Amino acid sequence: MTHDYMTHWNFGWSWLLWFGVWFLLISSFGHWGYAYRVNQRYLVPPAKNALDILNERYARGDVPREEYSRMKQDLAAE
Repeated sequence: MTHDYMTHWNFGWSWLLWFGVWFLLISSFGHWGYAYRVNQRYLVPPAKNALDILNERYARGDVPREEYSRMKQDLAAE
């Protein structure tokens, strides 16, 4: 019985081809998963709490200093 190197993958260099195909598939899925996780934080803006909103209003000049101090103390008490 003769071995044909094109049909029996154990006897030729085709194992290297299959190794390369599997490596590319696994690394592609790994890269996709990493890129997906990294970009998730940019898709959804972080939620603002009451103190952040108060600070923004004070920075814009919507709230006077005395009212800002009172509101900030009220928020700290909660």
